[in-house]
Amino acid sequence: MPTIRLQLAALLALLVPSVSVSHAEVIDDILGSLSKGASFLERQHEHINLDGVVGFLMLQAELKEAVQTWPHTDPVSWAQRTSVVALVKRIDQSLSKAVPALQQNDPNYYREFEPLLSWSFWSMPHEWSSTDPSLVYSSTRVTECYDEQLSDKCLTLLLGTWKINGTPCIVTKPCRDTMTRFGCPHYSLSHQLMYFMIGTMKGCSNMLKGDMRASRTNMTEQSYQKIFCSNMMKSNLDMIKDGLPEHMLDIFIENILVCGLAGFSDFYKADWLQHILRLQDEEVGCFGRDKNIISQIIGDELLEQLQPHRRVKRREKILPDGCSSHMTAVAVGALGGYLKYYLAEQDITKRPLS
Repeated sequence: MPTIRLQLAALLALLVPSVSVSHAEVIDDILGSLSKGASFLERQHEHINLDGVVGFLMLQAELKEAVQTWPHTDPVSWAQRTSVVALVKRIDQSLSKAVPALQQNDPNYYREFEPLLSWSFWSMPHEWSSTDPSLVYSSTRVTECYDEQLSDKCLTLLLGTWKINGTPCIVTKPCRDTMTRFGCPHYSLSHQLMYFMIGTMKGCSNMLKGDMRASRTNMTEQSYQKIFCSNMMKSNLDMIKDGLPEHMLDIFIENILVCGLAGFSDFYKADWLQHILRLQDEEVGCFGRDKNIISQIIGDELLEQLQPHRRVKRREKILPDGCSSHMTAVAVGALGGYLKYYLAEQDITKRPLS
């Protein structure tokens, strides 16, 4: 018996370092990718749109928390922490230029979403949970439930930016009904989740006050978040089964970003991380680059100069080098979430709740 115990102990001693080494290697891959993303931001800080800036601000919040809560002090891990500190400094410098550029390029839109344009707004999850397949809708709409304009209006009512010195945390019946509607797909679903996340981060309580539907009596903001992410998990799994079509890549990554930020650790799958890393353009560091449309972009840039008051679409902006501002934003934010998750995995006191 003692011999068997010694053999088991020796086997464990071999296995444990291999686990931590593999985590260290994955963290190296994430940090390498984020460094390229930071280089992209340094070059394009004057051109990325609101979503692009918000994605990097989410990343900054993730990185700053990672620095503060770094779980290990061994040389390899501490060297990685030093890399993160340098990365934070680089991104801070670029964001200090990107945010004023955003204000100058689209002052009205900037004012409506100014509360989101600080890394300190974005709070991180401090415990993990998992999605529940039993919460998946029996049927889902094929088309989106609502447009971006309605989503924006509901968010400004939460943020208090619907007018100058507006009251925050206003939840109208149309907004509540829309944001709690079941069966929505893709971006509608993602934005329903973001609505509750942003309301919570803003400090809005009783967002569901006034909902008199008997079927929703015991529902909480957290209940909705779990329902939405459970359906976003199903959506992502379906995309993988379909071979992850190119036109679905953006929403696939956005789902990982927002549900990870909501604390659902089962979105941080190792093979999904590899899908994200492979999408990065080695030359310029962005995600979702289409070199075939660069000439088309030059024409669009000229049109913007001729029509300076034309509204810049928040969700997407293809940059002069063919990069997707939105996909780059959600990718770097998702990678920051993966970093935080892998660090928590190394720290046994922060393992996901069963």
